[in-house]
Amino acid sequence: MENPPNCDLNPRMKLAMAIAILNSRRHPSSVPTANKVQSQTSCSNASESDAIKWKRKSKQRKVEIMRLKEDLKLAEDGMHHDVFPENMMCKCYFFDDLGDISPKDTTNGAGSDQKRFSDVLRRRFLRQVRLSERKRKKDDCSSERSCISDFFSENEMELLKASVDFLVELCENSSVARVEEGNFKNWSHQAVDFILATLKALSSKGNIDETVESIVSSLILRLTRRMCDGSQGDESRHCHNNIQFYIQHLLRKLGTNPYVGQLVILSVSQRISLVAETLLFMDPFDRAFPKMHNCMYTMIQLIEFLISDRLISWSTSQEFDLRILEDWVASIFHARKALELLEGRNALYMLYMDRVVGDLTRQLGQVSFVLKQLQPDILSKLFG
Repeated sequence: MENPPNCDLNPRMKLAMAIAILNSRRHPSSVPTANKVQSQTSCSNASESDAIKWKRKSKQRKVEIMRLKEDLKLAEDGMHHDVFPENMMCKCYFFDDLGDISPKDTTNGAGSDQKRFSDVLRRRFLRQVRLSERKRKKDDCSSERSCISDFFSENEMELLKASVDFLVELCENSSVARVEEGNFKNWSHQAVDFILATLKALSSKGNIDETVESIVSSLILRLTRRMCDGSQGDESRHCHNNIQFYIQHLLRKLGTNPYVGQLVILSVSQRISLVAETLLFMDPFDRAFPKMHNCMYTMIQLIEFLISDRLISWSTSQEFDLRILEDWVASIFHARKALELLEGRNALYMLYMDRVVGDLTRQLGQVSFVLKQLQPDILSKLFG
């Protein structure tokens, strides 16, 4: 059997082996690889944890934004104050004096409940006006950029125009057969009150300019046209008369403002002259003849209401314009002359118009300072 090899090593070899072992213990080759894998795993876990955390925060933020939008909508609409049902009808004074001459003013006796009810209706009305204006502007826009506007602007001029458009569209689009139902009374009442309040605010600031005059003139013209057009289609004459009387009442209430009221008389009296000329050459058996016949009485009655109710109070207002007074007084006499040609067909036209002129003379006779400033030809027609 062979002897084992000599295990004695060269001292240099021993020293080299000792250094190698020492270096391997100080920097083991397997440890860095394990640490590297562990480090990568921990970084990946941390990245995934951050992503989940930000996704959760994003969802929470979306829920919070949706909740805030709902709160903002409720705050703007004032729904948390609306203790009255949405279908609550207007139980106020506005239409109580429909068709009555020289009605008594019942607005002073309104209590706190009535005021709160009116505030609720006013908020609902403004909400409807803004929604209607937003829809109209979106329909009229040709591009998305042109649609951008302050729908919720509190600019008085913009709100006045939007309220006028809303009132006219309400009268044009409402179902005549259900004019006493739904929201017609609520919206029309609030529209008239809001228009009058806005005009008063603009007048106090001296902002009654050509733009306001154009808006008011357009309102009167469109309502008068709708009053004379009456119902359409196969609706009954009863409904036809209803819509005439309701719009007549709206114009009568708008006439509370001296400027608006005088413009109403001027516009209506001019239309009486035009209708009289049309009736003069119209076949009485024409289907349109009864509608124009009813319209004539409605317009004459409207002038009588305004003169009887408001002329004296107008004369004491700072907004009373003597030049407009002279214009509509002259226009009334022109309408009376046009109706003289129809006396052979219907003498009632002249009878009612003479009653209007007599009432006008009596009312002006109580305002001496106005008579002193009228032109001589106007005075001669009144007292001649």
